[in-house]
Amino acid sequence: MWNFLESLQKNLVWSIPAVMIAGLIFGSVTDPMFLKAGIIPLTFLMVYPMMINLQVAKVFMGGNLRLQLVTQLINFAIIPFLAFGLGKLFFADQPLVALGLLLTSLLPTSGMTISWTGFAKGNLNAAVQMTVIGLILGSLATPFYAKWLMGTVVEIPLVDVFKQIVTIVFLPMLLGVVTRMAIIRVWGQDRYQKNLKQKFPVFSSLGVLGIVFVALALKATAIVNNPGALLGYFVPLAIIYGVNFALSTIVGKLFFERGDAIALVYGTVMRNLSIALAIAITVFGPKDGSEIALIIAMGYIIQVQAAAWYVKFTNQFFGAPATEGV
Repeated sequence: MWNFLESLQKNLVWSIPAVMIAGLIFGSVTDPMFLKAGIIPLTFLMVYPMMINLQVAKVFMGGNLRLQLVTQLINFAIIPFLAFGLGKLFFADQPLVALGLLLTSLLPTSGMTISWTGFAKGNLNAAVQMTVIGLILGSLATPFYAKWLMGTVVEIPLVDVFKQIVTIVFLPMLLGVVTRMAIIRVWGQDRYQKNLKQKFPVFSSLGVLGIVFVALALKATAIVNNPGALLGYFVPLAIIYGVNFALSTIVGKLFFERGDAIALVYGTVMRNLSIALAIAITVFGPKDGSEIALIIAMGYIIQVQAAAWYVKFTNQFFGAPATEGV
């Protein structure tokens, strides 16, 4: 069973579409309303495990300040406005979908930022700092961006958004820090690093798959009646990721050394879609939240696939690591 769960986590590009199809079928042949009761526990399962491995203390260890500033400039001064513009262009008559597209752009970095930076032999310490800073800034900024950009077409309950962000981001972050300290105290740093650390993302991915299943089941009837709408979500998402990869690659190549440039790419392109899903479902309720969550779920398919392919071409963009060049 554990091997099966690990395979789901490692192959999200396939497991998410499979779960989406399963959710559609389930919602089409049954009344899926009882699944609403699973939203809160699935949200906690999705967010809490990822926070256990989040190394918040590394933010205060110093580093390349210019790299961090450029990263967050791309994350909050460029990409959200690109997403907002594409939302107005593609979903002018679907404000909830446009809001979902905006949410995908407002919560940068995830645990995969660190993983993919490592795979590409980039600067891991910089990636860790980007992950923590991006998550905190994104969580604080999201309510204001959503209200500012979408508040005229979608009712944005600002106070409720803040309450839910405290509940689904900062409380799990605090619990995650406490949990990691307790694990290290009981089992030791070595066992945590070698055996336990790799297991938490599996549980988080299980929560993601559960939320995606619920979201698709709750919207199954509408999707079955208009299947082309779901496919239409791919185009603006592909544009956002394509522009983001191209921009970050150019900036990284022009202004930073190889390791920092790779961290910059993955620190701006990888979005925390799990937190975006959690906000969509918990703040806007099962009905509207499921519609918002659909385009966020589609983002997983593009994000995982694009990140994997980018690793293959990293050396062509930035040259081989120093150890490979001797």
